[in-house]
Parts: sequence; C-alpha cells; structure tokens
Amino acid sequence: MTDAFAPGHDKGGFRRILIVDDDPAILRLVESKFTPAGYQVFTARDGLDALAVIRRRGLPHLAIVDIGMPGMNGFQFCEAVQQFSDLPIVMLTANDQEETVVRGIEFYAEDYVTKPFSPRELLARVGRVLRRIGDFAYALEPIIEVDDHLAVDFAQQQVTLEGRLVRLSPTETKLLYLLMRNAGRTVSNDFLLRRLWPLKEVFEDALRVHIYRLRKKLEPTPASWRYVITERGVGYRFVAAE
Repeated sequence: MTDAFAPGHDKGGFRRILIVDDDPAILRLVESKFTPAGYQVFTARDGLDALAVIRRRGLPHLAIVDIGMPGMNGFQFCEAVQQFSDLPIVMLTANDQEETVVRGIEFYAEDYVTKPFSPRELLARVGRVLRRIGDFAYALEPIIEVDDHLAVDFAQQQVTLEGRLVRLSPTETKLLYLLMRNAGRTVSNDFLLRRLWPLKEVFEDALRVHIYRLRKKLEPTPASWRYVITERGVGYRFVAAE
C-alpha cells in the first residue's frame, strides 16, 4: 500500500485516487489495478486516516470509499470532506440494502459499487465519473498555489492572500473548490446551487451573498474583482490574477 506521492505529479497527467477501506486485501487489490492504469493511488484504513492523508498530501481527484469501517465510517468521512470540497466519491461496499444504496447516491456518491466486485468494472466506473467531472484545473497539493498572490488550503479551510492568512467558512471553501475545479470556464448558477445545497431549495440571492463574501476575502481591492468574475445572467468564472 502507498500513502504518499510526489507533489505535482498530476501536472504530468496522473489522476490521484484515494482508497478508503479497512480491509488491507481490498486496498492492495484496488491499488494493483489502478496503478498500471495510470492512476496515482494512496490509501487509508478509515475515515479519520483518510482526512489525515488529505491534510498531508492534498485532495485527490476522486475517492473510493467503503461504508462499514470502524472509527469514522464512509458516510461520516463524506460529510467531513464535503465541508471543504465537492470531492467525487465512488462507494465500494458490501452493504447492498436499498435504503443504504439510495442514501449513498442521494447524499454522497457519484456511483455505488457493491462487493464482491469486478476490478475492471470499478476501473471503468471511476473513469466514467472523472470524464464527466473533468480534471481539477490546478495541481492538487496540500497548499495550491494559484499565482504569486493567492494560495489555497482546502483541508484547513483557509487561503493565504498577499502573505496574510484568511479563514473561509465551509460554504465559501466548497464554493471556491467548485470554481477552481472549473477554472477558466463559466460555472452556471444552477450547477452551483445544486452542488452547494443539494437537498435544499436555495435561490440565486443566497448564492450572490456567498460569492460576495468569498470575493471580499480573496480580493485585496474589492472595487475591482480579479479572481471571481461574474458572467451576468449565467454564473461565475474563476481566473488567476496573472
């Protein structure tokens, strides 16, 4: 099993996958199939271990998560990571009860695979999710250097702006993740609303409030927004200052 990787490898085309499972045999099996397929794999034995890996190594492109683990289970891990990102999740679990499957798909996961499973099918499902979502626009490191002025630490829910540490709320952090994941492209208001508040009826006025609060923390001169650009009537676009 491996829990480490060299920072910046995703610049060379690697997709980073985090596997969270309390069964060492599952970790070895999944890693043995994904590494030859060009993925950079790191592993964790439960939810708490996975969060520690993310804090040390940065966010992956996708996580494969078991549900029934001791300590912090899969659902609890998903809830924790949703506080600071919109990390794509594929559930991999022996629990095939309808209520659990529905809960996993509605609240946490892009896909749900039950054990015993086909490694080739899991590889195909993960690839499909990543093709649909797309690459993160920046190298996924613990602290993401956007440009000479701004650096982002999603796990700690904070940014460094012009050398000054600024804390973000969970909603602001997740909003910034969604915008940075699609950097250079306009993200629609509807998409942001659905990903930020999937189970609530929230309107664009609330989104504008959170955009404004995020901008105030990212922009040293609020009179001239430079990171989060409004595409009027459509959505918002994240661009680096340089």
